[in-house]
Amino acid sequence: MDLIQKNSCFAGEQRIYRWNSQQLQGTAKFGIYLPPKALQGQECAAVFFLAGLTCNEETFAIKAHAQRVAAALNLILITPDTSPRGDDVAQGDSWDLGIGAGFYVNATQAPWAQHYRMESYLVDELYPAVLAEFPILKDCVGIMGHSMGGHGALTLAWKYPEKFSSVSAFAPICAPSQCAWGEKAFSHYLGNDRNLWQAHDATALVQTKGALFDEVLIDQGLADQFYAQLNPHLFEQVCQTVGQKLNLRQHENYDHGYYFIQSFIDEHLQFHAKKLA
Repeated sequence: MDLIQKNSCFAGEQRIYRWNSQQLQGTAKFGIYLPPKALQGQECAAVFFLAGLTCNEETFAIKAHAQRVAAALNLILITPDTSPRGDDVAQGDSWDLGIGAGFYVNATQAPWAQHYRMESYLVDELYPAVLAEFPILKDCVGIMGHSMGGHGALTLAWKYPEKFSSVSAFAPICAPSQCAWGEKAFSHYLGNDRNLWQAHDATALVQTKGALFDEVLIDQGLADQFYAQLNPHLFEQVCQTVGQKLNLRQHENYDHGYYFIQSFIDEHLQFHAKKLA
């Protein structure tokens, strides 16, 4: 890992690292916030944050204003990029496909399959690497995300409950198999067999695997310009069916952006700190 940026922040450090990823077959970056105790070598709980469409490893660190509370709670925050990058990576022809839009799945279709392996990159490569490199408490790792990243957080939590002990999301794409964003991404990355899409759909995964967490926290703005793509009611219905406790908080006047995330990020960090304690 090459440390390419380091900034003091609330007595901790916000860092950006660059390294060579075997899964993505190229150079990748990730951000990490180390609270004061982590800088002193004390082991801390950690939370992965998966960002949404068009974002990168630095978006959350700059826009969410999470470091102050993370420092107080001694939470390490890990922020991966949203897709592979590089001149030889398939670009896509729009903002919601290709670069910046990896959807946290392993693509199986050309030309995406060579580099777009975000699921394996996160759980099989980045996850063990950061646990080996930084003072992270074993079995005290959570995951959260926003929009496309909320989809990633929910699906990876249900696929790998042995790795993630807490999960929350902001305005997640709850049923990508049933919305335009998901249909576009999945048909390109995974092919046209909709049965294969179910393994990457949070609502379908909960239906299949049942209740895995003592509680899930989701915040959703009711003025969200993308609300029709998100389908929180479908996720809520399936959680009720299988007995999964869900705290779905829907807020008047809030949209899809980072002002919305800033408004509730403190409560999400407190939620994870409590679950990982």
